[in-house]
Amino acid sequence: LALNPWDVVLCISGTIICCENAIVVVVIFYTPAFRAPMFLLIGSLATADLLAGLGLILHFAFVYFIPSEAVSLLTVGLLVTSFTASVSSLLTITIDRYLSLYNALTYYSERTVTRTYIMLILTWGASICYGLLPVMGWNCLKEPSACSIVRPLTKNHLIILSVSFLAVFAAMLQLYVQICRIVCRHAHQIAVQRHLLASSHYVTTRKGIATLAVILGTFASCWLPFAVYGLLGDYSYPALYTYVTLLPATYNSMLNPVIYAFRNQEIQKVLWAVCCGCFSSTLPFRSRSPSDV
Repeated sequence: LALNPWDVVLCISGTIICCENAIVVVVIFYTPAFRAPMFLLIGSLATADLLAGLGLILHFAFVYFIPSEAVSLLTVGLLVTSFTASVSSLLTITIDRYLSLYNALTYYSERTVTRTYIMLILTWGASICYGLLPVMGWNCLKEPSACSIVRPLTKNHLIILSVSFLAVFAAMLQLYVQICRIVCRHAHQIAVQRHLLASSHYVTTRKGIATLAVILGTFASCWLPFAVYGLLGDYSYPALYTYVTLLPATYNSMLNPVIYAFRNQEIQKVLWAVCCGCFSSTLPFRSRSPSDV
């Protein structure tokens, strides 16, 4: 096959994604202090994005060096599983942040840990089921007219994935709006109790809205083009359209470590300690709410 520059770009993106998320996974796995629910969810997100990057690399390698329909199904299944787990993990993080504010008094309890494990099991169980569909026979290898914009996924399969994304985005939007309202209400109450100036409440509100805009704006700008094109596109359309919408979707896995992991002060402490050669698993950590992360 002639080397497609778009495939090269996707492979490079996959390499960067792997490197970034591997750092997050290693830091969380080897730091005993990172066993709180919020870090487990961030670890789940990093693992999903790490597998997504690996899937992009393997897909490039197998397409150009070991062309095989069976291997193609496996790599596509891995990509579907990992990207689905990544999007689902973003939703679980949002739910965890909302509950940490809505049920602040009971958040630090065994029930929260149990709920976190249940969300992780559901997230990865559903993602693996989605990924196994092409491998188990729901593909268009024998019926090209049923193909979607992403071969060998069928049109119906991609529609389900696109609708699921839009549902996740709608749920995240609703939850983050509720989070913003709770934070603004708490900030106003604190300002009134402490007789602070109205400007302090304005600053807190603006910061909350800015964080909301960054999280949802990044997620929407990365995934919305591909989700909409997955619903409206056809297999007969030029492959260029698929690459143009799919590439930004991979950038979401590249930006997730920056938004959800590297901004966390505890993870920053560990990374600085590792860079300075003075890493210790007993480093002091300050307990933080997921809403602060």
